[in-house]
Amino acid sequence: MRQRRLGSQGLHVSAEGLGCMGMSVAYGPADEREAIATIHRALDLGITFLDTADVYGPSTNESLVGRAIAGRRDEVVLATKFGNEVEDGRLTGRVNGRPEYLRQALDGSLKRLGVDHVDLYYQHRVDPDVPVEDTFGALSELAGEGKIRYLGISEAAPESIRRAHAVHPLTALQSEYSLFTRDVEDNGVLATTRELGIGFVAYSPLGRGFLTGTIRSVDELSEDDRRRSTHPRFQAENFARNLAVVDRIRVLADAKGVTSSQLALAWVLAQGDDIVAIPGTKRRAYLEANAAAVEITLTPDDLAAIDAVAPPGIASGDRYPTAQMRTVHR
Repeated sequence: MRQRRLGSQGLHVSAEGLGCMGMSVAYGPADEREAIATIHRALDLGITFLDTADVYGPSTNESLVGRAIAGRRDEVVLATKFGNEVEDGRLTGRVNGRPEYLRQALDGSLKRLGVDHVDLYYQHRVDPDVPVEDTFGALSELAGEGKIRYLGISEAAPESIRRAHAVHPLTALQSEYSLFTRDVEDNGVLATTRELGIGFVAYSPLGRGFLTGTIRSVDELSEDDRRRSTHPRFQAENFARNLAVVDRIRVLADAKGVTSSQLALAWVLAQGDDIVAIPGTKRRAYLEANAAAVEITLTPDDLAAIDAVAPPGIASGDRYPTAQMRTVHR
């Protein structure tokens, strides 16, 4: 697996990481044995950048990742997040960036992960009621204590990125980025990270599975799959319109001799060497197919053809339900 420099603080990670959320929540039944086998296979392939968060489960995903990396900690660049408030094991629906809360959150994450430090620690969402300077001042202190190696921020607006970075240099900004979600190209987020030397971590680079081309109907999703009931792009007319776009992408993928997933991942990686993709999967077969995308070279003609069928704004429907959309790009 090729490596990329993430940010300008000295962190290097696999060009493609592994998003672990779906192993525990959101996308149908969990299979811990297969999930752990998938993480082990990722490490064997050189995919060493693992992404989780305390809110996934909540808490259960960090515990799973901790069990999976036991005995292999030195092979892993471990990223987790805080800020979507968890209280007594339940999600409160609030965002919390208070210094006292984040200290408690980090200690809980370290315990569940079974480690003494986190390589990359993100503020998952920006708290509009707490100055970002207060949050990152506390994070900087924890970095000084050795509990965090590098700091990141997720789904933040350019002003918040700048303010946080002024307190303690940021290594990474994590945001959704795919052929279906390209708003960071236009809202100043990607330009800001590049100006400041901050790496960009693209989550949901496969559009929550839509860009794989394998989901032909929401009826194929399990009853407890969150996409089936809450994600606008998977609903009614939006689904049909988005599927038509996916089918056009698949034509290009077929011509290239790759899968739709691989083409979509290769496109994200082709947007710059400062970008790392973290597709999520809970199965080894999909992991191996995704990993192969790192070796795909897209020519200028390939990129132009992809842009022609999937320009910015092509997806129908918001990427999150309304309440969640309010928490992004603060």
